[in-house]
Amino acid sequence: MATLRFRAKIGINGINPYVPVSAARAKRLKPDWRKPMPVRVRVDGKPTTPWCINLMPAGDGAFYLYLHETVRRASGTAVGDTVAVELAFDENYRAGPADLPDWFARALARNTAARRGFAALIPSRQKEIVRYLANLKSAEAQQRNLAKTLHMLGGGSGRFMARDWNGKSETPRRRPK
Repeated sequence: MATLRFRAKIGINGINPYVPVSAARAKRLKPDWRKPMPVRVRVDGKPTTPWCINLMPAGDGAFYLYLHETVRRASGTAVGDTVAVELAFDENYRAGPADLPDWFARALARNTAARRGFAALIPSRQKEIVRYLANLKSAEAQQRNLAKTLHMLGGGSGRFMARDWNGKSETPRRRPK
């Protein structure tokens, strides 16, 4: 499938930076698609490997491309910037929850409090944690992040995955600039 390229200004929806994707552009990616659309994205040519994300329907055939912090950081962009966007429909997207890394699944099985904490999270937060852990490469990074994950899921307080955890659940808050 061809890559769609266009320029757009980064806006903000609540606290979420996004780029609008018109109905006409979305139709060029995947005609008559009405649910979240899996795409690979690059902004100003970054990151080197396109980031996988879903375009979110706006209700009129248009979509919102919410820009993950990883993409914004890699591209050095911020709200208000006009950027070059590259989008391609992600044919390899697998719907549903991501697979838990074996080492994380084994640790959850041994830790009742963390298992309950993980089960209590909304599915998108579970998926975010699983994707984060699945992308860790070294055994040291896996162990370091596993300890922190189990601590937070088990009721610990602290900062993890750009959120404050208050001992019961995660509490999103904006960090001062």
